[in-house]
Amino acid sequence: MMNFDIKKSKGRKIRPKKIVDVVLTYTGLIIISLIFLFPVLWLVLSTFNATGIFSAYGFFPQEWTLNNFRILFADSEYLMMLYNYPRWLLNTLFVSFFSMLFGTGLVILTAYTMSRFKFRSRKRMMVMTLLLGMFPSFLAMSAVFFIMAEFGLVNNLWGLILIYSAGAPLGYLVQKGFFDTIPNSIDEAARIDGATSMGVFFRIILPLSKPILVFTALTAFAWPWSDFILPQILLPDRDMWTVAVGLNSLDDTQFARFTAGSVLIAVPIITLYFILSKYLVSGLSSGATKG
Repeated sequence: MMNFDIKKSKGRKIRPKKIVDVVLTYTGLIIISLIFLFPVLWLVLSTFNATGIFSAYGFFPQEWTLNNFRILFADSEYLMMLYNYPRWLLNTLFVSFFSMLFGTGLVILTAYTMSRFKFRSRKRMMVMTLLLGMFPSFLAMSAVFFIMAEFGLVNNLWGLILIYSAGAPLGYLVQKGFFDTIPNSIDEAARIDGATSMGVFFRIILPLSKPILVFTALTAFAWPWSDFILPQILLPDRDMWTVAVGLNSLDDTQFARFTAGSVLIAVPIITLYFILSKYLVSGLSSGATKG
């Protein structure tokens, strides 16, 4: 009976309606991909434009050059005072690294607590975080600015790090889903052997959580790396700007500097995504299996 069913399924013809549906789906996906790819490709090609001025005419540069990348780091002293890309890049790296370090730790601890410990108001706290996550973060920017001003953290990179790190635990649900997939029997066996809650977490749970740790660290790094609104509000001093704020200040005569800086700032994130894609997929898929 089983062999008959297999032969019957192999001989079954594919319906024309299904073929049309697949063709239309893939055609639509290709068109959408090209729409999103076009501005990115145009931006990359503009970095090699020798004129260095914004132009909406012509997709490919008339003259090619690599000088646009050189001027980011080796321009005149006067222009470097106005467009100090190396300083902006270091500021961005500083904020992103420490935000990733503190934010990842807070998210993982929050997710582990919500997954493993049962306490009063746990369900209410989960519902509250879901409700807070529905509101865009920029709605609270005015309040954030006044709070940072009261603590003297305006125009301070550590103020940015504090906000990014403190807001990171609100997105703990994916990490909680990952910890839910780890059987509680492992914790119970470790406690029978005399392990404390901290010992279970550091010696057993964390070694098993490499995919979700990589996913959390990369997302915590990418957020401040590309954020514009919060640095624009809290960093009025030009020397304290991040790359996103600095590039936004450039005018049309500095378009080549803008495109070269945009491409250069995107390279680290793209490289990390490709290198760590295996952990990202496994961490995200495992975290989405249980809530």
